[in-house]
Amino acid sequence: MNEQSSDLRETVRQRYAAAATTVTEGAAACCGSGPTAVEVDENFGSGLYDADERAGLPAEAVAASLGCGNPTAVAELRDGDRVLDLGSGGGIDVLLSARRVGPTGKAYGLDMTEEMLALALANAEKAGARNVEFLKGSIEAIPLPANTIDVVISNCVINLSVDKPAVFAEMFRVLRPGGRIGISDVVADDALTSAQRAERGDYVGCIAGALSFGEYRAGLEAAGFTDVGITPTHAVADGMYSAIVRATKTATTATGPDAPAARSADGSCCGVSACCTPAEEAVDPAVGVDEAKSATACGCTS
Repeated sequence: MNEQSSDLRETVRQRYAAAATTVTEGAAACCGSGPTAVEVDENFGSGLYDADERAGLPAEAVAASLGCGNPTAVAELRDGDRVLDLGSGGGIDVLLSARRVGPTGKAYGLDMTEEMLALALANAEKAGARNVEFLKGSIEAIPLPANTIDVVISNCVINLSVDKPAVFAEMFRVLRPGGRIGISDVVADDALTSAQRAERGDYVGCIAGALSFGEYRAGLEAAGFTDVGITPTHAVADGMYSAIVRATKTATTATGPDAPAARSADGSCCGVSACCTPAEEAVDPAVGVDEAKSATACGCTS
């Protein structure tokens, strides 16, 4: 990473560390005044979530929301899914995902900011969420094994990366075959130059680092994704939009002990539900778990 990229990453880190501190200090204010929301305009933040979704979440998780959309509303999460949120911040999308995937699923949050991770952990504790885990690291080098995630989500974070091809490659790596992405991000008109994007806002404000529609599609396809769809939802600046980004990692037909586990439409894999978790059960009640796995030979044996 060059010096300019390092400086940009540090600027982003400082901005989001300060945002977490603002919320935390607001929660600790006297007279029970509650958490202070981070200031954003109407195109960003918790207002993009339905009241029903915000209900029951810790106020600090809602106050820390800085995204440009609602990825959990478009990711089509299922019971038993393993979900990864890139740039999870205060944890709002992780907690919403944990609700949707249920006790047999799991939601991971990845963030590089100590302050946001501390806030997210506190929010998960307040929410009583047990099927969540927060990881420290960068979205360009995800600290998870390959072929272990069903859905990758992210909310206005990938545009902040200084190495977007690495992010796309890492998403593809950690997804299981047949896995998918459901992302909210800022995307620019193809006609806008990098300089014109920068004129519309600073880098940490989610504007200057945005890819164009064509660049985003090409980047995902270069990483191996198929069925790429990019749908704008609302304008955030002249020629720049919050958009829903979807894509799929094509399922593989490989078999054998080293092949990744393939999942069916109902979320089962290797002939069992809740595959490779303590709650796994054979889909066919007439056979045991070990027999079901052996019959599929798809590599999910632990």
